[in-house]
Amino acid sequence: MKNIIQLLAIATLVFVVSCGKDKTETVDNRPTVAVKVSTPSSENSKFITASGKIEAVQNANISTRMMGYVNNIPVKVGDKVYKGQLLVSINSADISAQKAQANASITEATAAFNSAEKDYNRYKSLFEDNSASQKEMDDITANYQMAKARLEAAKQMKNQVNAQLSYSNITAPFSGIVTGKFVNKGDMANPGMPLVSIENPDKFQVIAMVPESEITNIKNGTPVDVLIKSTNEIVKGKVTEVSTSTKNTGGQYLVKVILDKTDVKLLSGMYTSVQFPIEKTSETTSVLIPASALVKRGELVGVYVVSQNNTALLRWLRLGREFGDQVEVLSGLSANEEYIISAESKLFNGAKLQIQ
Repeated sequence: MKNIIQLLAIATLVFVVSCGKDKTETVDNRPTVAVKVSTPSSENSKFITASGKIEAVQNANISTRMMGYVNNIPVKVGDKVYKGQLLVSINSADISAQKAQANASITEATAAFNSAEKDYNRYKSLFEDNSASQKEMDDITANYQMAKARLEAAKQMKNQVNAQLSYSNITAPFSGIVTGKFVNKGDMANPGMPLVSIENPDKFQVIAMVPESEITNIKNGTPVDVLIKSTNEIVKGKVTEVSTSTKNTGGQYLVKVILDKTDVKLLSGMYTSVQFPIEKTSETTSVLIPASALVKRGELVGVYVVSQNNTALLRWLRLGREFGDQVEVLSGLSANEEYIISAESKLFNGAKLQIQ
């Protein structure tokens, strides 16, 4: 019995020693990324802010109603043009032939009408003197009316041809600047296809999209501040149109703002942030982060935050309005969480961080 106990003790000792030898320390050899972090800022917003885009109040895409090869485009992008100036010339040989036929038809119909009118006046006098029968008067009257109708039809055909010719020589509907040229000499022009675009740079407006939760607070004539994002300059404006339907606008309401005269350089297509000075019924605290900290993956937008293990963690966000160079975070990030604003090397999920 004593020998059995000794053997069990020896076996236990050997097992414990062997287990101790198998234990090894795990070493983390991942590279460390030096980063700078920050916490979201907050703002008690009393104003409605919406993103928009600048466009000229008077602008047009010029097209044609006829098909044909482009003979000439005597203008180029950036040229100043005047109302009635030729923009595009389209081959119209077939329409010119139709115009010649219309002129010949008018000449023929005019001669027939003049002859019928003379006969009508002569028979009218004879009928009044009882020298012509009623049947003769009826026949000559019908011939006169038909000749008159044929002449009118020939004139209307010429008007139709002239209208078609106006679409072969396309002129500027107003004075402005050429902003786009979509065809070249020799190209085939098709009905409805844009050929040239022009705009009048004397007056600009902003087209802003406002959500349904705030559209009822915006009224015509309201003065607004418009931030030009590319230059970070403020331009004054006034609301001139408030849409009452979201049809074809993706569930948001369209608001037009006419910009005041300014020395700020404005171009169509510039992005803006429009601030409507309308107090809300209750103040709401917005969580804001700089747009430069955002990470985009297709249609998803997120930001890298610092995890409890001091590693990078990509957090997807739902964003709201823009305030200058900052973006409102609706969900995905709390006001006291640290997020990464810059890194010395490429970040990825799980990267070890060295916070500077």
